[in-house]
Amino acid sequence: MKIYGLITFGLLLVASCGMMDKTPNEDKQNSTNNAETMPQSIHQFKVTDIEGNTFDFSSLKGKKVMVVNTASKCGLTPQYEQLEEVYSTYKDSNFVIIGFPANNFMSQEPGTNEEIVEFCTKNYGVSFPMMSKISVKGKDMHEVYKFLTEKAKNGLEDNEVQWNFQKYLLDENGVLVKVISPRVLPNDSEIINWITGKK
Repeated sequence: MKIYGLITFGLLLVASCGMMDKTPNEDKQNSTNNAETMPQSIHQFKVTDIEGNTFDFSSLKGKKVMVVNTASKCGLTPQYEQLEEVYSTYKDSNFVIIGFPANNFMSQEPGTNEEIVEFCTKNYGVSFPMMSKISVKGKDMHEVYKFLTEKAKNGLEDNEVQWNFQKYLLDENGVLVKVISPRVLPNDSEIINWITGKK
């Protein structure tokens, strides 16, 4: 019986040592590290659209999203035409464009929300969702753009909005996957292939 008791004690000791290979603090640290590396989602945000209504990004779950900062008096303003074409073509294929008017670059978006709506509708027939005018850089940068430009939040990269019509591509989970230069047209093959899944 003494031998049996010693064997049992030994087995229990080995088992308990194995369980102690990972301390509770290590488990906590690992989960914290995983949380830090997990990118956030744009679905966490609620913003105000250009008509003053609340727009909840969580309503876009399951859709690929292009976020673009726009301006009415920019050399790149004609991109509105391609943006509308791309939106019209793929809006029924789980894709949406979200426009954010911004006046950060040489005051090229000086208008009110009402004036912006009139301009976009009259000149380009814009039908994709447009949000209220915001700031996309500087001290008053909107929270959505802090997310889009900070790697600690988006999990992809640190970047800056270079000019009007910079494009951010987010997957069906609201995770940032690509940053596209302002001068790249909305109907560029890189963008279309991403929308259609051809990569």
